[in-house]
Amino acid sequence: MSLAAAEMWSPLAPIVRRSRVASRAGAMVMGERSVAEETAVAFTYNGSAHAVMMATPADLEDFAIGLSLTEGIIQRADEISDLAVIDCEDGVELRIWIREERMRPCAMRRRHLAGPTGCGLCGIESLSEAARSPPSVGDGLVLTAPEICAAMAALPGLQAINQETRAVHAAAFWRPDSGDIAIREDVGRHNALDKLIGSLARQGVRGSDGVVLLTSRVSVEMVQKAAVLGAAIVVAVSAPTALAIRVAQACRMTLIGIARHQDFEIFTHPYRIHEERLCRIAALD
Repeated sequence: MSLAAAEMWSPLAPIVRRSRVASRAGAMVMGERSVAEETAVAFTYNGSAHAVMMATPADLEDFAIGLSLTEGIIQRADEISDLAVIDCEDGVELRIWIREERMRPCAMRRRHLAGPTGCGLCGIESLSEAARSPPSVGDGLVLTAPEICAAMAALPGLQAINQETRAVHAAAFWRPDSGDIAIREDVGRHNALDKLIGSLARQGVRGSDGVVLLTSRVSVEMVQKAAVLGAAIVVAVSAPTALAIRVAQACRMTLIGIARHQDFEIFTHPYRIHEERLCRIAALD
């Protein structure tokens, strides 16, 4: 039994249909399945190569702005004077133009290696870069436990790519005043968060006005990126690493993990969350 030949590949299609053989109650059944696309995305600044990341080819303008912010290449979205998304034979090139005085930090943070989908630190050149301290976040919001639970419960219905493929992460931003949730998806959890940060920067949304929601575990760079956004509360469906907890503690961020159904665990700065009967909170300071 052989699979059909692969379809023509489009570098800008985040979802594609592929032939597969499925085992159903012991019977082998031919058919198709929607799968998430993954492609190389090259970042260039003023014509110079900076990094190549494997990513889902969607919301790439947001990706360009978000990664530029979290890498410290720019401080504001409007520091990018021009941005072009170019389809190439082997992937996508993001051609970004910034003021020449911003090129020095860009060169210092240049990543010489490609970044795999699951890694946010590949290609950096020193231990000090990996351990860089993020900015301290402000006071942020004070929320109730049911609000946190409700925000996380809304995520699955908003993950359009994951609903079809079951293969991508999401990063979202929830504003309790309006109930709005902005969301971005990617095969890489770091990429999804960069895309979200880029989207919020383009809209002029402050990180202190809401909560970052993640469908992944929380590694240290996820905390670093959220701190650049200015988010005082980060909530994830999975657990944080020990280093992520230490960094979140140092930058005054409330870090919440294992957020599933009506339960979650607060690992740092629990004063921003009010305990209520509907959720069981394990507060670990």
